[in-house]
Amino acid sequence: MSNPSRVIISGGGTGGHIFPAIAIANELKTQIPCVEILFVGAEGRMEMEKIPQAGYRIKALPIAGFQRNNLWANFSLPIKIIKSLFLARKIIQEFKPDAVIGVGGYASGPTLKMANILNIPTFLQEQNSYPGKTNMMLAKKARKIFTAYDGLSNFFPSHKIILAGNPVRQNIVDIEGKRERAFTHFDLDPNKKTLLVVGGSLGAKTLNESMDENIQELANRGIQVIWQCGKFYADQLFHKWDKHLPTGIWINPFIFDMDYAYAAADLIVSRAGAISVSELALVGKPTILVPSPHVAEDHQTKNAMALIEKNACILVKDKEAKNRLLPVIIDTINNENLCNKLGENIKKMGLPDAGKTIVEQIIKSL
Repeated sequence: MSNPSRVIISGGGTGGHIFPAIAIANELKTQIPCVEILFVGAEGRMEMEKIPQAGYRIKALPIAGFQRNNLWANFSLPIKIIKSLFLARKIIQEFKPDAVIGVGGYASGPTLKMANILNIPTFLQEQNSYPGKTNMMLAKKARKIFTAYDGLSNFFPSHKIILAGNPVRQNIVDIEGKRERAFTHFDLDPNKKTLLVVGGSLGAKTLNESMDENIQELANRGIQVIWQCGKFYADQLFHKWDKHLPTGIWINPFIFDMDYAYAAADLIVSRAGAISVSELALVGKPTILVPSPHVAEDHQTKNAMALIEKNACILVKDKEAKNRLLPVIIDTINNENLCNKLGENIKKMGLPDAGKTIVEQIIKSL
């Protein structure tokens, strides 16, 4: 076989799984224009909305994860798993894929399990520096495992690992020559230091509380802020600041022109999700990471530590952020040598052609 004509991509649950999946699908279409792609996701999860918006078909499995905080909710879990396995088998037999790609998340488990039983070649894409349980379970039968970090041979067979990086939205990391337009876009002063604070589309409680308490102090010191607060926190912050927001502070639930935000930033404060970290590495700006403690296996801290080992970011723990974040921001943004070194080091970790590498290796393997 030279090129696959039909491919299933399975997984989701969060943007960290979904956006790389879409990027891989887009690259497949670029390299193999006639390829047919079908997504398989989990009922009620984010992929059921985002995948059709990206122009792809998706089928749903009734799979769900184990609920540690509500044990009674797990009563029906075995039934959902069995139903998902049978449905995944039916989907695969009807679609007849040449390859199945798992990107992590609930749905990829039964889909790739059935693909292995039916002798369909399977491939895995792992976004984090500490793999998810689903990918670890599926690794034995996968042909290739595409990772975004070094040092995952403790979790996966080393001969299957290909360091490819995380596929990201290329348009938002293409910031060359956009700095002047960026300041006009946000109505900010190009002669002042600019801080970008981004905690995801829903928002990050700790980051928002830290900014809320210290925004006036930052303004007093002549530091401008582009602040993505997330939709969960927008109303209360807009109500509080209303007409009192200091000059040079731009706040919004979501940043639609992320390339402009990256272009304007002298320093970035962010959570440490896999895709965010991959974008930050490609952008090459000095970064303070505040990992969320509310994720499985504390993988955001592990993502951040992979950068800390290369002196490629500054780490502030979530529980310390309210007291430490402001002084760290001020010390860092005013230290040009430190900013240059952090920017250079994180840039070295960027892998800009992840999607292309993954698709080329899949074609080669088939």
